[in-house]
Amino acid sequence: MRMYLLARNPTDSVTEGFLPAAARLGLDVTVLTDQPDAHRRVYPETEIVECDVRDFRSVVTRVSTLGRPDAIFSNSDHLQTQTALAAAYFGLPGKDWRAALRTKDKAEMRRRLASAGVDTVWSAEITEDTDVAALDVPYPCVVKPREGVASEDVVRVEGPGELVARCAEIRARRPGAALVVEEYLPGELYTLETLGDGRVRHVLGGFHTVLSPPPYFIEERLTFVAAHPGTVVDQVLAQLDALGVGFGACHTEFVVHEGRARIIEVNYRAIGDQCDLLLAHLLEIPLFEHILRTHLGEPLPASLGARSDGAARLDYPCAESAGTLTAAPAATELDADGVRLTYRPLRQIGERHEVYRTNRDFLGVVRATGTVQEDVDRAVAGFLAGQRWEIRP
Repeated sequence: MRMYLLARNPTDSVTEGFLPAAARLGLDVTVLTDQPDAHRRVYPETEIVECDVRDFRSVVTRVSTLGRPDAIFSNSDHLQTQTALAAAYFGLPGKDWRAALRTKDKAEMRRRLASAGVDTVWSAEITEDTDVAALDVPYPCVVKPREGVASEDVVRVEGPGELVARCAEIRARRPGAALVVEEYLPGELYTLETLGDGRVRHVLGGFHTVLSPPPYFIEERLTFVAAHPGTVVDQVLAQLDALGVGFGACHTEFVVHEGRARIIEVNYRAIGDQCDLLLAHLLEIPLFEHILRTHLGEPLPASLGARSDGAARLDYPCAESAGTLTAAPAATELDADGVRLTYRPLRQIGERHEVYRTNRDFLGVVRATGTVQEDVDRAVAGFLAGQRWEIRP
């Protein structure tokens, strides 16, 4: 069977998750990407074909030229709508392109949730013609790219003058990009990880997220939550239903305040930043195979047989200044006192970077699993205390 995998940037999810899973399923994989050289360096044994994957018409043309597929799949935030449209064109299982569009377009997501009566958030789109100073905005508010990812250019704003300045700064980095300004939603930040086939939907648990101090929203730590309260899960699932989300993997970020769960954003794909790799290990399920099977039209089992006694945490050491990384720990694997700890560097020694105030500031990722949360926390804290990351201007 043949699968086309649409991608933009090489990721750990593809390298360590989806490509090995596809091999175990016996799939013949072709990667379509607009960055072929980067992918050939990372996946040298996989067929890589150049394609403007941002345009579904180019995807359809390329697939038609290469040969009829059995599945078209992507785990990229940027490519869910294009993937869904291409799959629909060839009559293959896939996500509803309208749901993919609603979740990618943060302004459309707010409109859809409000029209369905499940949640109303003050929100406004900002284009080049918008008079930002004339907006009657509730403060504090959050400004973000309408179709952004990874907390890039997401910032909390306290007043009108700052809003005008922040919008101008973001526009300078993203000429022509539409922005969204919306009311700040207070509460603790969590995620809900789901997997469905359009018939059944499994809740895989989620994470409690610790963010950097305001005004930015960098995810510094995620602690696994095996089961959110039932009333919280019901509220989030009702909002996902209103968006039409129910096929394949979905990573939903939401806040809980005084018992009310409100979606921040929906990433209609598997969670990234190595959290998906941790989930597969922690739950002891073939997560990546399950995701790919849904795109092959195979139904999910009524029960995934996931473990329910796991504890886990991920920490992301971040660069706090621009410069060249001159010292950092190497990749590490540790097993002690019932905890399995893995560290993977995300920057190489000698690389120079600016400070982005996003997940691109991550220097590495520590992920640890066990059965007792206190033991997991102690192992991660001990590992981090013994390491050194040095950045020189």
